Amino acid sequence: MATNQDAEAAVLSDDMAASSPPMGIKVIAREFMRDKLALFSLIFLILILVAVFIGSYLVDQATVTTVSLWDSYLPPMSMSEDPVHEGTRYILGTDSAGRDIFGLLLIGARNSILLGWTVTVVTSAIGIVVGILAAYYAGLIDNILMRIIDFIMILPQLMIIIIFVTIVPNYNVFSFALILIVFNWHGQARFIRGRALTVGRLDFISASRTMGTPSLVIMLREMMPNISSLIIVNLTLNFAGSIGLETGLTFLGFGLPTGTPSLGTLVSYATNPDILENRAWVWLPASTLILVLVLCINYVGRALQRSADAKQRLG
Repeated sequence: MATNQDAEAAVLSDDMAASSPPMGIKVIAREFMRDKLALFSLIFLILILVAVFIGSYLVDQATVTTVSLWDSYLPPMSMSEDPVHEGTRYILGTDSAGRDIFGLLLIGARNSILLGWTVTVVTSAIGIVVGILAAYYAGLIDNILMRIIDFIMILPQLMIIIIFVTIVPNYNVFSFALILIVFNWHGQARFIRGRALTVGRLDFISASRTMGTPSLVIMLREMMPNISSLIIVNLTLNFAGSIGLETGLTFLGFGLPTGTPSLGTLVSYATNPDILENRAWVWLPASTLILVLVLCINYVGRALQRSADAKQRLG
């Protein structure tokens, strides 16, 4: 009799396990796959990134940035008129200095994406650390950190970034990235703190504290995994924002140093009315690529956000 009961219990347990909804990453993947637009955006984004990074390393930056006045403002698919570059075809035409727009687009996209991703990862890491510390310890530490964040948020950040870019000596790519990081970590910290406060009130966190589990272990092994999906969503959406911020500042002339190709550098040609109206091939490809990149990243990020919400609803 006991054997039969055990067998029935085992079968019932297997049935319950089979009927229980998949959790964690499986839920997120399942919900994400249901969003066809987000899935298409992810595939298209991957294709763009692969094409940009492979193409940018295949072209010679020194050749692409070489000035050739013979080839000034050649339209797309034109052949070079410079005897030195005889036989060269410019797929997207050239700029005022006779530089290949297609090559500048590949190298500029690589620079913008790498800078945007670097700023996103570093600011997110700082935000995660500060946010979890504020949520875990609360009290005085939380108040001090939040007042610092509130002070940074009320500052005219764009104007301050422009001032720093102007006054920093020996300005370079590293300096620009550091300035963006200093003034962009607070949003992530506030976001992570809000979610970590909810997790910190759960019973298993209180039980771990009561049992004397080290604080670092609780934060890394118990709090962070429970907000990992939200961290991924935040990382994705901030990536699009970082690319937009870099290209916008470079467009205004306060971004990457002069001579460093960027999507913002190419778009800045549109400030010239003649180029804007009559030579769209100079600025339109970069503008289109920025639009497509930001839209794809945002669609993927929003789909991940909905998937993370579905995971929370299912427990």
